[in-house]
Amino acid sequence: MTRPSWAPEGIDLDRPSASRVYDFFVGGMHNFEIDRVLARQIESFTPNVAETMRANRDLLRRCVRDLVDAGITQFLDLGSGIPTVGNVHEVAQARNPESRVVYVDIDPVAVAHSQAILAGNERASVVRADMADPETILADPEVTRLLDFAQPVAVLLLGVLHFVPDDADPGGCVARLQEAVAPGSYIAITHATADGQPAEVLEAQKLSGRTSTEIVLRGKDEIAAFFGDWPLLEPGLVHLPLWRPENPADVGERPEMSGAYGGLARKE
Repeated sequence: MTRPSWAPEGIDLDRPSASRVYDFFVGGMHNFEIDRVLARQIESFTPNVAETMRANRDLLRRCVRDLVDAGITQFLDLGSGIPTVGNVHEVAQARNPESRVVYVDIDPVAVAHSQAILAGNERASVVRADMADPETILADPEVTRLLDFAQPVAVLLLGVLHFVPDDADPGGCVARLQEAVAPGSYIAITHATADGQPAEVLEAQKLSGRTSTEIVLRGKDEIAAFFGDWPLLEPGLVHLPLWRPENPADVGERPEMSGAYGGLARKE
């Protein structure tokens, strides 16, 4: 196929990318027909999978908006995927042009697309790194160039911790990030759960993951433990549509079908 102008050199156009499948589900334009075919296969047996992914992206927008309004101008987004369709830098910089954003993803396809999208944006960058290696992330030159850890930072872990297996110590990874940021910083987490989910939804969550790592579905108490001793802000840890909805109609009749919990906490 003909390579579109936005597609970086070196990207295989003949194989679907999990990051581009996610992009398709949330309404993005950075995907190919081969990605859309896979997305439709996933959706054929779990019709709500796109709704689940959009619920996660909608929470991201609401969360970033509220953080900017609270005075946050620095964002570290781990497991970012392709930063398109109202992602962190778009929402934050629209509300405060001084906002600085570093995206981190382990997927080379996502990183390559991100570099193309962010070209020319001096206040946003992308780093290829593993969420399970926080020391490397914190020491990366792009991270230290854009983010001042002596000032409050919002650490975004939206839809990424469920790709970190227990033997990689996800709790320890989060704790190291929490330790690195100044008082007044925030941490946002969304995490897939098995709570109340039918078998076909659980299977779709595995297929629709952004990496080849099998998803780890955790219960509410396990997810809450990732926040450590940081107090959760209202409304606490809730199903995605219940987290500060802009309109009560956005919640729907069964918010638990989002298949994930989300919450925001602040370092005192």
